[in-house]
Amino acid sequence: MTGTGLTTARLVLRPWTPAELAAVLDGSRPAGWAPDFPAEGDRVVAGFLTEHPEGLTGYGHRLVTERDGGLVVGSIGLFWPPTDGAIEIGYGIVASRRGRGYASEATRALVAYALTAPGVDTVHATAESANPASVRVLEKAGLRRVGADGDTVTFRAVAGDLARVRDQERQR
Repeated sequence: MTGTGLTTARLVLRPWTPAELAAVLDGSRPAGWAPDFPAEGDRVVAGFLTEHPEGLTGYGHRLVTERDGGLVVGSIGLFWPPTDGAIEIGYGIVASRRGRGYASEATRALVAYALTAPGVDTVHATAESANPASVRVLEKAGLRRVGADGDTVTFRAVAGDLARVRDQERQR
């Protein structure tokens, strides 16, 4: 973690600013945003964060930016506070930046960070069964498939899951 941002090989996951939330909600286009940011999910997140500012804590929601150039390409977040030691993660990368592994990279980093939070021992996520790319993101990020109901697939991670993924990456 650097300052208030999490840094990965290619990304910085940093907190939203009040100005960025306002820009998403009023349709402004600040410099430094990918041409297709915000996506619909980002608009939903901005509205949620405006109504629930507790989502802006150090363990809350963040913008996904490219390290090279600082372009905002998506958002990712933890739905704080945890319930019974578990917290949900959600993410979205704009269409123009998909297929680069950004979602898995960002998810892996935020899951690892979440598991350092007081009272958190599990991170979970759901993906639509009809969206195999999102399912693959969660698998590549180190979450384990723990259930499915036909429309959605449920994943979770505990600290040992991330260690397993790091070991697999080192062996490549």
